[in-house]
Amino acid sequence: MAETEFPRPIVTVDIVLLTPREERLHVALLPRAAEPFADMPALIGGYVHVEEDANAESAVMRILKAKTGLSGIFFEQLQTFASMNRDPRDWSVSIAYFALVPRDLLDNAGVALDLRPADAVGELPFDHADIIRAALERLRGKGAYSTIPARLLPEVFTMSELQAIYETVMGERLDQSAFRRKINDLNLLEEVEGEKRQTERARRPTTLYRLKSPLAVFDRRI
Repeated sequence: MAETEFPRPIVTVDIVLLTPREERLHVALLPRAAEPFADMPALIGGYVHVEEDANAESAVMRILKAKTGLSGIFFEQLQTFASMNRDPRDWSVSIAYFALVPRDLLDNAGVALDLRPADAVGELPFDHADIIRAALERLRGKGAYSTIPARLLPEVFTMSELQAIYETVMGERLDQSAFRRKINDLNLLEEVEGEKRQTERARRPTTLYRLKSPLAVFDRRI
């Protein structure tokens, strides 16, 4: 790589990894391995490897796999956080993403993560608290008009589980009849043939569904 006469900023990717717990969104943190802020819980992230990463998305996939064992989960670029004072070491650029992972998938990853309510994370290094707030705002805004919240569920789910995850993401209760009517009108789901699930609340086995497409966007609020 050719040398440059210009100073280079620190370039990283930071990932707001969100998962549902007890009807709240939680964010996964890891203790920092080195200074600054050594041992302090922080967002999952790392440097962009210019010789290895074809783009920022490649860096996200590499870092998620290396630090959590996760692959193939939904993630989306959030925004860039860049300034001369966000990192005490130097001028710094963070390309921030948010990622969604179902609870069971994260539990089975076998990595000890610090899971905290995303709306009450406490003190974090750098501007990570600001990044988390931006991720929650983005998810709640887009979640009301898309099937993104369903990416927090396993591939197969009940209608009640789908409503519950929308309520968790949006932070509000939804009328059951209106929710089911909108979901049916939008034609977002397909029944899983030959499979039903017995739940504690239902007297009869409950129908299971999956998304017809990985991501659908609609023009009215769910």
